[in-house]
Amino acid sequence: MRLEGKVAIITGAGQGIGEVYARRFAKEGARVVVADVNAEKGAAVARDVGQVFERVDVSSEDDTQRLCRAVAERFGRIDVLINNAAIFFGIDNQNTSYAYLRKIFDVNYFGAWLMCRAVFPHMRDGGGGSIINQSSGAAYMHPEYPIEGELPSFHYSVTKAAMKHYMAGSVGRYNIRVNAIAPGPTMTEATRQGVPAHFLDMIVNFQMAIHRALDPDDLTGTAVWLASDDAKMVTGQVIPVDGGMIMLG
Repeated sequence: MRLEGKVAIITGAGQGIGEVYARRFAKEGARVVVADVNAEKGAAVARDVGQVFERVDVSSEDDTQRLCRAVAERFGRIDVLINNAAIFFGIDNQNTSYAYLRKIFDVNYFGAWLMCRAVFPHMRDGGGGSIINQSSGAAYMHPEYPIEGELPSFHYSVTKAAMKHYMAGSVGRYNIRVNAIAPGPTMTEATRQGVPAHFLDMIVNFQMAIHRALDPDDLTGTAVWLASDDAKMVTGQVIPVDGGMIMLG
């Protein structure tokens, strides 16, 4: 087991990709904190994998601080943070208002920033750790939205572009690593409901070298590696896991 004894907080772990991360990390020996704003779903996942649930609203500074204090007090350390919580399921791509853009940023970007800020002193005092931010292939795409009176906000793509490897240079001296995973189209319930089938088919068949949409399980190996000591000298990187949709280098 590659994560034996490590303590990992995974936000948005009550469903979708976060849930699959939680299940894989538990199998790899980690002590997993399933953190989610939805107490019913989060607690159910935690019970099913024999781990701990903590409710958190990542857009609340008080809540993120409380969560990290509670985890540190319970386990004595925090080794891994996966910033997976995001607004994607049910997102309104037609809402281009500034207020809605702020709402998306409050969770998708500032929520991750607040979690990093809350976990930092615990990782620093514990000798280091691994922060894994969930970016997206959407960060690299440039969809053409019709402009009818006002500029589109591109809210999801913009927030995921921000979720890359910020702060790696500042926290490396404390042996804290910061990396990001940028998944391609991943077949969660949110993707099935929110992405038109013809658009998904176009990406898979014409933009991906491997012509298959991802399953959430396809992402877990990269997350485990980044959390493990095998990646102890890897920081400031964005790793696309997308079947060759984005080829960096």
